[in-house]
Amino acid sequence: MDYPGRVADAFPDPVDLDLRLVQCFVVVARHRHFGRAAEALHTTQPSLSRQIRRLEQQLGVRLLDRTTRGTRLSEAGEVFLPLAAGLLRSAGQAMARTRAAARPREITVGYTRGLLITPAVRALRKAEPEAEVKTRLLAWNDSRSALLDHRVDAVVTRLPFATDQLRVTVLYDEPRVLVVPLDHPLVGRESVTLDDIADEPIPHVRQTDPLLNAYWRMDPRPDGRPAPDGPLVEELEDKHELIAAGQAVAIGPPLDHATGLHPGLTTIPLRDVEPSQVVLATRAGDRSHLVAAFCKHAETQLRRTRRHPPSPGRELTSSSVTVPPEMTDRPPARPDQAEVP
Repeated sequence: MDYPGRVADAFPDPVDLDLRLVQCFVVVARHRHFGRAAEALHTTQPSLSRQIRRLEQQLGVRLLDRTTRGTRLSEAGEVFLPLAAGLLRSAGQAMARTRAAARPREITVGYTRGLLITPAVRALRKAEPEAEVKTRLLAWNDSRSALLDHRVDAVVTRLPFATDQLRVTVLYDEPRVLVVPLDHPLVGRESVTLDDIADEPIPHVRQTDPLLNAYWRMDPRPDGRPAPDGPLVEELEDKHELIAAGQAVAIGPPLDHATGLHPGLTTIPLRDVEPSQVVLATRAGDRSHLVAAFCKHAETQLRRTRRHPPSPGRELTSSSVTVPPEMTDRPPARPDQAEVP
């Protein structure tokens, strides 16, 4: 006999679904290629194929179709992909929040390549000697997800990204530069303008958020013209090799070889272009004492002289950042892909 409010009603039926298999599917779906997905997962292609078959058996549907041109999602796969990605995010958040509750004296500070956080981290460790302060290098497009998934508690990174659910404070402006091969005709110039590269192809990276991609390609240009098109590449390493071979150029942050720039590339200052902004981001409403302490040290220790300074300590909201509201999370690149967006 059923009774209202009985305990059994509070729990769903048992679900036999292996999250490791779900992760394998999501990676294959995003790469659209078993070989590249296997490499990303550090496994073999036959092993990955077996894991996908196991998941399909658990679900009772076919998720992927292999064709002569690669791998595509079946109709069921199209439905399952966003649900699977959400399932993995929820599981990750559950683990992170549970661990954080047991470790209130711990903080993880994220940062993206080429940005210095050491002075603020050292100041926090000195002020809070009993706290465990960790740092974590993030891929250039992973800052928002890392915060919301509780993989980091604060991050120093570059805009643009969607700022809803976050507290974001501008630290300083950072010029954008032209990335070219070492033997490019423009090498040696003190600076260049967009007119100097009006006909230079700029490649697209397949896994890049289209809006983020447009920002770093400066597409459209200030006069409304579209940026010159370029080849589509799978990974940032492929893009760097393409540029080093003299087949394209790129616009990026001012990295050097010590901070991850490809050895076959160099940079030239880009004139008359709005700078990007380096920011400190945390989760909105986070009341952690350590997060507040790190923010104080970061705003004191990491600020620089800026050509276009915001008001001191200016906090940004989603309405005060020039980021289209439709920008949403995308699959993060690997940290070793974090050199040039």
